[in-house]
Amino acid sequence: MARKFLELTFTPSVQQHQERLGSAKAYARMLSPEAEAADRIGPAEAEFIEGRDGFYQASVSETGWPYVQFKGGPAGFVKVLDEKTIAYADFRGNRQYISLGNLTQDDRVAIIMIDYPNRRRIKILGRAKLVDIADDPDLAERLMPEGYRARPERAVMITVEAFDWNCPQHIPQRLTVEEFEDQLAPIRADMARLADENAQLKARLAEFEAVTA
Repeated sequence: MARKFLELTFTPSVQQHQERLGSAKAYARMLSPEAEAADRIGPAEAEFIEGRDGFYQASVSETGWPYVQFKGGPAGFVKVLDEKTIAYADFRGNRQYISLGNLTQDDRVAIIMIDYPNRRRIKILGRAKLVDIADDPDLAERLMPEGYRARPERAVMITVEAFDWNCPQHIPQRLTVEEFEDQLAPIRADMARLADENAQLKARLAEFEAVTA
């Protein structure tokens, strides 16, 4: 577990519950200065992030309530720009603009990305910067997935403050239609082969019956 992530999330009240419930000692060494900070995106994180087709993003409203929104698009629509920055094109949706309003007042975001088939997930804490397309059309074009029919309204750039890989426990294993198709492909190939063999056997049986009739 990453030290920087724990430093931001293990508040005094959190640590009080850890002490009470007996998990504080297990995390003590992870908070030591020698522990890995994990505040920079490495190759493993970049591959995981750019392989996702959606994620959950939380922001905080002016009333203090958290707001969670699902962001989706073609796999790879989230780009890793460098070891501290991820970005995505913000497509037009229902035009409520709740996340937009929240991030205008408080730039902090929490993100969870999940790979359901392989039961892996990463949690990211960062600060979002909203960039209008008119202000940086080259960035918007770079972030827009090729061939995707959606209208981008802005670019969202997130400076990563910390991240943490989560354990796979309790993550359900799910497949998208495309992922399920990959699982079905060899089965369909076997079925086609068996159907062909069955047709050949029927043809031979018919020939045999014709000869012995």
